[in-house]
Amino acid sequence: MLDLKKVRDNLDEYKQCLAKRHSDCDVDMILAKDDERKALQQKVDDLKFQQKTLASQQDYEWAKALKGQIQELENQQTALQDELKKYQLKMPNFISSNVPEWKDDSENVEVKRVWEIPQFDFPVQDHMTLMKKYDMVDVERWVKLAWARSYFLKNDGMLLEQAILQHALKKMVKKGFTPFQVPNMVNPECLVWTWYFPWWEEDAYWLERDDQWMIATAEIPLTSYYSWEILNESDLPKKMVGMSPCYRREAWSYGKDTSGLYRVHQFMKVEQVIILPADVKMSDQFHDFILENSMELVEDLWLPYRLLQLCSGDLALWKYNSHDIECWMPSRNSYGETHSATSFLDFQARRLNLRYRAEDWTIKYCYTLNNTVVASPRILISLIECNQTADGKIKIPACLQEYMWKDIIE
Repeated sequence: MLDLKKVRDNLDEYKQCLAKRHSDCDVDMILAKDDERKALQQKVDDLKFQQKTLASQQDYEWAKALKGQIQELENQQTALQDELKKYQLKMPNFISSNVPEWKDDSENVEVKRVWEIPQFDFPVQDHMTLMKKYDMVDVERWVKLAWARSYFLKNDGMLLEQAILQHALKKMVKKGFTPFQVPNMVNPECLVWTWYFPWWEEDAYWLERDDQWMIATAEIPLTSYYSWEILNESDLPKKMVGMSPCYRREAWSYGKDTSGLYRVHQFMKVEQVIILPADVKMSDQFHDFILENSMELVEDLWLPYRLLQLCSGDLALWKYNSHDIECWMPSRNSYGETHSATSFLDFQARRLNLRYRAEDWTIKYCYTLNNTVVASPRILISLIECNQTADGKIKIPACLQEYMWKDIIE
């Protein structure tokens, strides 16, 4: 949720951001409703002052008569505040000056590529063929239990995924991140606080009986962990890493990527979240830091990848700045998204009421960032396909061999 004062003070800049996003947000209407809210508040305050004055003068009848007017105005004010909040929750974030202005994801800017795309002198097999060959996955039996886009990982498939997750978690703990195992079910407020609602409601799984929702990422409970608290600036930044299952209905993707493990309803992810003081320069530095963490992980796994700077037309409404990492997937003959790093500034913190006490004792809203460390099974697609051999074996990267007790799947 944006600070409307900041929007007013930087109205031209904000309208430029809306234009870059191709957003139809009517900011003038929202500010007009905020003016109306302020005017009602002033009327209420004036009448309460009159009521207090009359009561002190023992003119109780007039004081009593004002009570009804005050109640009516307060009811109008409550209704207006509720309406205004709905609009505010959908207001897009400001945009970093680093974000290029283009129309859609086809114009995202490639920042760099790391390692050459592998060239095979034999017919390339896709990940499902290789995994079924070694009894690493079973889709058919899971479909009879939970329909499409679901799967069992078995044998070396399960062990390989766990090896990747454990390597990622160990790496982050060594970098000073506090490890968390997070709840898989949260109250709806957590999804509002962290931006997922109202934009993402159709893609979330709802447990109707208890009015709880399955998490789409550990970002949701991790970022909510300090909600409605005031931290000390001396304790910032908070570096948190969580490993969890993630649940997504993929409501917007029916008919897309229906084969294989690219787009599934449940997957595992290690997620990094950072909570900072309100410092744009520091936020940019930590944005680079969380990107480096993920790129190091991908390089540990011997995977060719590219780094993309998202353009304004592909920048989700809640993001201030964002980069994607895409790993090479031979069966798709393309790069596939495996990581997404996001800076929010105070966009999440205002919704979370997540604040800190600065060194000068003023209370300010924190800044937040997050990025995938690794997510499976997408990373399995790239790893298995890029590390296949001519005789159909799968090489295991050196960093995972201690978890797998072998260097090749055969």
